[in-house]
Amino acid sequence: MKKMCEKCGNEISNDDKFCRTCGAKVEKKQINLDEKTELNDSKKKVKTDNNHKFKEKLKSNKNIIFIIGILIICLCILFACFTLKSKNSVIYGDHKNVSITETNTISEAIDKVYDAVVYVESSRNGRALSSGSGFIYKKDNEYGYIMTNYHVVENSDSVTITMMSGDDVKATFVGGDAYSDVAVLKISADKVPEIASIGDSTKSKVGDTVFTIGTPIDKEYMGTVTKGILSNKAKTITVSSENNGTYKMDVLQTDASINPGNSGGPLVNINGEVIGITSMKLVTTEIEGMGFAIPIEVAMNNVENLENGKTTERPFIGVSLYDLDNIMMYRYGIKTDDTVTEGTVVAEVEKNSPADKAGIKSKDIITAVGDEKVSDSASFQYILYKYSVGDTITLKVYRNGKEEELKVKLGKSDN
Repeated sequence: MKKMCEKCGNEISNDDKFCRTCGAKVEKKQINLDEKTELNDSKKKVKTDNNHKFKEKLKSNKNIIFIIGILIICLCILFACFTLKSKNSVIYGDHKNVSITETNTISEAIDKVYDAVVYVESSRNGRALSSGSGFIYKKDNEYGYIMTNYHVVENSDSVTITMMSGDDVKATFVGGDAYSDVAVLKISADKVPEIASIGDSTKSKVGDTVFTIGTPIDKEYMGTVTKGILSNKAKTITVSSENNGTYKMDVLQTDASINPGNSGGPLVNINGEVIGITSMKLVTTEIEGMGFAIPIEVAMNNVENLENGKTTERPFIGVSLYDLDNIMMYRYGIKTDDTVTEGTVVAEVEKNSPADKAGIKSKDIITAVGDEKVSDSASFQYILYKYSVGDTITLKVYRNGKEEELKVKLGKSDN
């Protein structure tokens, strides 16, 4: 390798102790050009490497800070959600806070009424006739009283009650009303395990939690509980019956599952109070979750008569009717103008009946009772039964192209 004189800068050999040009003494530690260049390159490389490492470290730190920031934000969101949930409130679009107080269980309400529910089996001449559910609503010194549907015990000569304990007890039919579909049975007072509390359906609200207890299908499923909500109040539906024809009833609607065998069982609110008597279910292949119950007030308003075996008094005017769109109208040669689109047509008038005395005639079209419009024969009966025996009502009648008003004093029905 070449060496350079530190004093004059001329080249010297490795063996020279003095510079041949200037005579200066040659120091042992001389840096040759290649080593100096290599050293400088090495320093530059180290510096470049250090700069790269610093930038990588800085970039890594930024990523760590970003990740930590994201984690902090997530924790804040989770904390906020947890705080809202712990307060049991939700905020809707109108920014109103709604407290949620209902628990996930209705076990206490069920316990309150469960043992008062019974299985009802009716028979005639020793052969099973019908079965359903019922509930004990009253007890005195001698008897316990059970409410059920009239169609469950209709035409029977023997009724057996099965308690939730499995004990069978003979019951006696006391009274019933086919139109409201309510019947009362009685058993010995010492056989009563529990009495159901009677509530008030008029104080209920659509959306309230309700449940049923009964025996769907057969005795194997006795004590089945189904839960839902009150879907509708004072819903008027059309009912078909072999003995009563087609008529209308005010009912409570629920989406709690009601099946054959539930008839006569209680519809119960969240406080364990009976607010209805499950009676029927609208069942088609297209519709699910539409069950119906008789408002408990309807039954309780007439329960005293039923307990004493008295016939329910229904107002009566003495006419047979058919609907305005019935083909019989054309057979009778009845013609209407465009103003008469709803009503019920009088087919026959019973002699000496309230209708006969009021001047109602065959082929008259009844369009209204008082201020309430009549759409068909079922609606006419529904409106009529809101009145009492002895009341005087005003019927609007379409006759010979003109509307007339007739006063009718209601008599007593034999049904």
